[in-house]
Amino acid sequence: MENEVTTGRARRRVLFICVANACRSQLAEAFSRHLAADVIDPSSAGFYPLGRISEATRTVGEEMGLSFDGQSSKGFGPADLDRADLVVNLSGIPSAIVLETEKTVIDWDVEDPYGEELDVQRRIAAEIEARVVHLAAEFRSERARASTG
Repeated sequence: MENEVTTGRARRRVLFICVANACRSQLAEAFSRHLAADVIDPSSAGFYPLGRISEATRTVGEEMGLSFDGQSSKGFGPADLDRADLVVNLSGIPSAIVLETEKTVIDWDVEDPYGEELDVQRRIAAEIEARVVHLAAEFRSERARASTG
């Protein structure tokens, strides 16, 4: 994976994708903006975008201090993949099956919360938050190693 020394950027462009870009990938983008803006330049998209962020996702995200300002449910194409330094697949379908790209792709197997009760939504949001925190910590560690070595 490229680091800021080779890319000349302090932040990685991470594209979070899921099926509808209504819940999981929206949460990952919002958590990245809120908790990891120093190392992640996030965006999100879906294979079959719903066209809106789910109300339950908005509710749970706002309970957790997130803002979805500037975010919208949308699809993606080859240019979006090309712009990303890393693609995080939250669709539940292995990336080898659904994505053809030379980019680094990691699969986060996260349950789809769409249509679930708020307690389920909260549990899944907390899981996504923890994964974003972990990813940001990896990026910060790489940045620290690059600056000392």
